[in-house]
Amino acid sequence: MAALFRLAVLGAGLWVTAAIGATAADCGSPDQPCTLAGGSYHMAVPEGSVPRGIVMHLHGGGASGQAMLTSDLGKEAVARGYVLIAPNGEHPENRWTRDWSVDAGNMDFERDDIAFLNAVLADARSRTGMSDAPVYLAGFSRGASMVWNMACKQPDFALAYAPLAGAFWEPLPRDCAAPVRLFHTHGWADRTVPLEGRSFRKGAVVQGDVWAALALLRRVNRCDNRQPDDSQTTDGLWTRDWRDCAGAPIRLQLHRGGHGAPEGWGDAVMDWFEN
Repeated sequence: MAALFRLAVLGAGLWVTAAIGATAADCGSPDQPCTLAGGSYHMAVPEGSVPRGIVMHLHGGGASGQAMLTSDLGKEAVARGYVLIAPNGEHPENRWTRDWSVDAGNMDFERDDIAFLNAVLADARSRTGMSDAPVYLAGFSRGASMVWNMACKQPDFALAYAPLAGAFWEPLPRDCAAPVRLFHTHGWADRTVPLEGRSFRKGAVVQGDVWAALALLRRVNRCDNRQPDDSQTTDGLWTRDWRDCAGAPIRLQLHRGGHGAPEGWGDAVMDWFEN
């Protein structure tokens, strides 16, 4: 029997409600995440009609899934009728206990987060009854690096991917499993994750170069040209689109800021997801 699920969205002063399966009412709120083997996640469900799909949003290193409930993208996704899933990165033996097992040289993690995110999605589908709903994956910083890994290793996990301020770490993959739709956003002045990357531990661990990641994806997506098919500069944003690709289109958007999202990023990503 359907139950009314209520979720207090922290700091937003509003309630999210939906009539969904009774099991979904048991968890997901900011203070009571859903738990499963290996970790936990938060969930917000839109009010009223049957949800249109699922948006999974991965937090940055040291943050939490709870924070994604009130993020720009999180609120925009729920407002448009999507279930928001916000998993928690958990690696207690790591420097950052709330992190993701991003592929990188000289780094080890306790949990396989590709397997974990698949388990989270399966659990959320079961709780909400959304067995066939489309899925979109986004992430910030280390969460964005995990998005790149997911897109490369398991391209059928989501219909489209939107990493913000994070990409592959070195060594970059030699190839990816299949083409994917991907919208990468990055700050021109980002010093935490510079566009060209930076090194740690005297060079033992190195952030990847965003330009190299995009070059790899153009090859995987079978884009005919190295140069974009369209370039625009509007309101402090520089956007490039590779549309003439046999596999899937790519969008790159740069903003004048640092390690964060430009104004309206959530709205722009949801527009792109729905296009």
